[in-house]
Amino acid sequence: MEDVKIIIGKNAGFCYGVSRAVEGAHEALKENKNLYCLGEIVHNKEVIKELEDKGLITVQDINKIQNKTLIRAHGIAKEAYQYLEDHNISIIDFTCPKVLHIHKIASDYGKLGYYIILLGSKKHPENIGTISYCSSNSSILENLEEVKEKIGELNKSNIKKLLVISQTTFSINAFKEIKEYIRANLKKDIELVIKNTICNATDVRQQETKSLSTSVELMIIIGGKNSSNTRKLYDIAKYNTATIWIENESELDLEILNNLKTIGIMAGASTPMKSIDDVVEKIKTKKFTLKNKYDTI
Repeated sequence: MEDVKIIIGKNAGFCYGVSRAVEGAHEALKENKNLYCLGEIVHNKEVIKELEDKGLITVQDINKIQNKTLIRAHGIAKEAYQYLEDHNISIIDFTCPKVLHIHKIASDYGKLGYYIILLGSKKHPENIGTISYCSSNSSILENLEEVKEKIGELNKSNIKKLLVISQTTFSINAFKEIKEYIRANLKKDIELVIKNTICNATDVRQQETKSLSTSVELMIIIGGKNSSNTRKLYDIAKYNTATIWIENESELDLEILNNLKTIGIMAGASTPMKSIDDVVEKIKTKKFTLKNKYDTI
């Protein structure tokens, strides 16, 4: 009986910003008990539980914060910073430097009178933070259809300058498509600035997922179901091959692995290496019945 080949993406798991926040939280909890965090520090239940067992208190309502507060990698709105300052609440800020860079771009161009289009999820905490740094003339747009509608409106308006930026984990392919559409359809008398603010690690992870998914019979994407960047990996992989999305090894049904020779694994930016290792170890417990390479699942 031949062993199945498991290929793990080189860029699977924690990105720099998430790793910095999680490691920083562990260190901070050594000296600060009952440390608050506004929103989930990462989209991973196991990581959150481990930190909460050490004293981290996750809250969604800023009014419930009563002590020193950790700012996660996604960042927060400038109004939230003001609230914490007004209530004399000290902070430990682990906002990803790449997110802070986008905040500065949004603020600078907003002051110069640009209308700002922010590409990404309207409900994502990173974008809720970023949009607070834009001028009042701004919109969060999620896809090409929304962009088409907005460009139609802007062409009929009196705006003279437009800035386009994006969420750090936005799809690179979607960004390119939207960029081409805007350049082709925006009125020529409107000054256009487009800045690709997608994190390089996101781009690399997405490209690797695309490549890996074309060379295996099944892709396993590991990450929180509320993780935007993990969803994009799933969408990319399923376009090329059979793909499942799980949060941890407990969700993996070994029966679907029958007759496979190659399995690819990629994980979102909030997925710790332990979750990846646990999935691999569970796969290794499976006794595979293999067919020839031309069979499909």
